[in-house]
Amino acid sequence: MMDEKKLWEKCAEFHGHVCGGLTIGYKAALYAIELLELTFSEDERVVCVAENDACGVDAIQVVLGCSVGKGNLLFHMRGKQAFSFYNRKTGKSVRLVLRDRPEGMTREQSLPYYQALAPKDMFYVKPATIALPEPARIFQSCRCDRCGETTGENWIRLSGGQKLCLDCYQAYNRFDV
Repeated sequence: MMDEKKLWEKCAEFHGHVCGGLTIGYKAALYAIELLELTFSEDERVVCVAENDACGVDAIQVVLGCSVGKGNLLFHMRGKQAFSFYNRKTGKSVRLVLRDRPEGMTREQSLPYYQALAPKDMFYVKPATIALPEPARIFQSCRCDRCGETTGENWIRLSGGQKLCLDCYQAYNRFDV
């Protein structure tokens, strides 16, 4: 792995600026490497389930190679600064939850605060609460009978004998009127 200074600079370049949030994801990824014996994932060997879509996710992409397109970066939106990491090779996993910053600390003050902390002092280490997601699947493409656009077969709904994409399909639910 490249030295931490260069890795941090690469994260900042990818994200576009330096901030406390980027630092959170960066330190979470470094801690996951230490706890789970991870390296950069060229494939889906390393998986991250992020509970937010904030700045820190960008650092996780750079440090660990987790990405939405590759299928090893998933979002379980809970609005929490929490990340579950999985090592498919060893079967080990961990959930890192950010500890509260000191009362009264501003967002601007959080950058130097987080930068000075060791990852073990930033996060609670907990068991992952979500089972390891299955590897990404590749689905056949289907054409929507109404709009003519192509979508993955897992996103098609049958209605009135037609194959419809989610944009054209009108869900039936008598309770949401």
